[in-house]
Amino acid sequence: MDKLSLVGLTKQYAQGIAPAVDRLDMSVEEGHLVSLLGPSGCGKTTTLRMVAGLMDPTAGQIKVDGADITNTPVHKRGMGMVFQSYALFPHMNVHENVAFGLQMRKKSKSQQDSLVKGALDMVQLGHLSKRPVKALSGGQQQRIALARALVVEPTLLLLDEPLSNLDAKLRETMRTEIRQIQQRTRATTLFVTHDQDEALAMSDRIAVMNGGLIEQFGSPTEVYERPRTRFVANFIGRANLLTVTIRGEETTPNGDSRYAVDVPGFGVHHAIGEAGLSGERTLLVRPHRLSVSPAAPGSDGIIGTVEALSYTGDSVSYSVRVGEHLFTAERLTSGPDRMSQGDRAVVSWQADDALVLPESTEE
Repeated sequence: MDKLSLVGLTKQYAQGIAPAVDRLDMSVEEGHLVSLLGPSGCGKTTTLRMVAGLMDPTAGQIKVDGADITNTPVHKRGMGMVFQSYALFPHMNVHENVAFGLQMRKKSKSQQDSLVKGALDMVQLGHLSKRPVKALSGGQQQRIALARALVVEPTLLLLDEPLSNLDAKLRETMRTEIRQIQQRTRATTLFVTHDQDEALAMSDRIAVMNGGLIEQFGSPTEVYERPRTRFVANFIGRANLLTVTIRGEETTPNGDSRYAVDVPGFGVHHAIGEAGLSGERTLLVRPHRLSVSPAAPGSDGIIGTVEALSYTGDSVSYSVRVGEHLFTAERLTSGPDRMSQGDRAVVSWQADDALVLPESTEE
């Protein structure tokens, strides 16, 4: 059953300007974590604030468990929210911060103590219950904010870029912890982020937003491996994108199609895609699926020059210039034939490593 349903949700701040959120439809299954992912200004935080009741929609409906809560006051929605700044009360200690929502719900002192202990143990900070929040690290404050949101057993857990103030290593640790806590509690969660790695690592489903619209809604695997638009392909992970013309199609055993595509300046190559595509389309090859090797005398194929390379420990990223196009390819550092800047290189791909996007270049 869908825990949350957004139906035609729209927010327009003023007449004559594009809506911040434009007729958005989305459903979130109970127990799932769904990420709203996109660049700044795409409407993801506006959507979250309308769900929370902190902002009124211009049009559309917000339903929880099938009931319309569009006009329900924020304090009656029973939602838990973790803000980017955590919004902890600096004059209270850890226990008092977590207990605050329970006090507002008129829970008895014994109930508060029991529930707060359980929430702090859940985030592994029970030993800090009497510590002032100002004496906590950023990661500890983030976990306290999460405990405060979960202790009231919210109808929905809303997370607004809660990891953005942490350093890179701590972000990685905390996203794992948040996901584990969410899966243990089965709290239906709406998570706002502009970080693709967070969305891919934490989500059951991802809504990729652009210009107030959802460009694609699917599992992490779907949006990464099978993006439906050029925007999604370019925003989720790194991408080599080429404009191609389809010259032929044959059906594969799994129901996909294998296409012959004309790549301007590079000849005819092959790729897979959903059936029935034609005309001018976008071809996607992820850097880790693009083969790059030193060009030997007499080499055939797409030949260019290594313009730059970036060593990241496990892999080396090569930028290969071929005419006006710059290909990006990744290779493991343990692989043979390391290349240097200025070397001649051949780039290629297998048909199964390239995807023709459904979106027409004319759309």
